[in-house]
Amino acid sequence: MVKTELVKRSPLRILEKSIHGGLQEGHLGIIAAYKGEGKTACVVHLATDKLLQGKHVVHVSFEVKTTHIMDWYETIFREISEKRSLESAVDVHDEIIKNRVILNFNQSAVDAPQVIASIEALISQGNFGADLVVVDGYDFSHGDPAFLTQLKEFCGTKNLALWATADVDKIGQGFPAELKGFEALTSVLIDLEPKEDYTQLTLRKDYDRAVNESLHLILEPRTLLIVEE
Repeated sequence: MVKTELVKRSPLRILEKSIHGGLQEGHLGIIAAYKGEGKTACVVHLATDKLLQGKHVVHVSFEVKTTHIMDWYETIFREISEKRSLESAVDVHDEIIKNRVILNFNQSAVDAPQVIASIEALISQGNFGADLVVVDGYDFSHGDPAFLTQLKEFCGTKNLALWATADVDKIGQGFPAELKGFEALTSVLIDLEPKEDYTQLTLRKDYDRAVNESLHLILEPRTLLIVEE
């Protein structure tokens, strides 16, 4: 399958239709789940889909190490390319990897202006035409809404969408306690709800609507790819 057809047939097109064409520029979307339930794999799949469209991604990590994130990008790309029999997969891989940058920060030692300055430097000095920012490993339970407010406002000025992951202790209707104070900032909330044999993606907030809708998408148990239910 050629790259354009792969993008067209991606199950992520279902997600986009469910949230009115996808996460818009200057808006924050959060993937919430229990720890270890597949949040990073999920946002890496979202980011890889953008990369396959020729777009640029800045992945901001607050984890101690980033090697596992790079491993996820390699794994997700390999699984997508094998599952869809992507033509010239090696060439496509080499092409898209140039459009991804991973930045690593210590949450307790950095503020929003420092993170923003690093992204701004990539764009203005590094000639990196960013389209999407992913924030992974941010501890919302000890986080500051002002941090995400400033980052979201910056993304708005640069026409960037912003996805983030959040560890939560409870999945279900309503906003998780760990995200208290962040609800007004969040345009889209999706949680990963574990079932017996798979993990289901459920839409909890759709811009100005509080919802409880299955996206009819799951994380495949073996690969953690987002696939149709």
